[in-house]
Amino acid sequence: MATPTRDKIFAAAQDRFHALGYSACGVQQIVDAAGVPKGSFYNYFKTKEGLALEVLQMYVASSKREILSNAALSPLTRIREHFGFFISRYEKDGFDKGCLIGNLSAESSDDVPLLREALKDSLSTWADLLSSVILEGQANGEIKPGLEPSAMARFLINSWEGTVLRMKITNDRRPLDDFMSIGMGLLDNNQA
Repeated sequence: MATPTRDKIFAAAQDRFHALGYSACGVQQIVDAAGVPKGSFYNYFKTKEGLALEVLQMYVASSKREILSNAALSPLTRIREHFGFFISRYEKDGFDKGCLIGNLSAESSDDVPLLREALKDSLSTWADLLSSVILEGQANGEIKPGLEPSAMARFLINSWEGTVLRMKITNDRRPLDDFMSIGMGLLDNNQA
């Protein structure tokens, strides 16, 4: 059940996890950013990992993965618009936060098994969606036929996450532009 205090804690956790990562962000930092007493945290969340799972779920829901299922767009356009959505999001953030999935994945360990499993599932679901679009694009001749859709989907996501890490380091969009140029070129059947 949403309450103003819970909402404050959740919003602060979204920001702190995204900016600092999971390990570097303690419950005290979250409640300080929310402006609430530490005891309030435990009234709404059993653990920091449980809160991180909710933050991850919200981030994925806001990732516009539905673009990949939009049959009104051609498959290659869907893929371009999907990654383009992230570029616009990162641009609004000043290119310094990166992808929450990538940030959390980089530090996931056996110490946070539920979060690790949720990250794995999120990446698998994303790859499955992307693979379906690649397969559809191959069927209509828009995407190169010699590519194995699942492997290419995983490659694009892995490349994207590395690209976003580089973006955070350089604090500019050049790595994102490189990804779009090269990644879409690998797919586009009309490019040599």
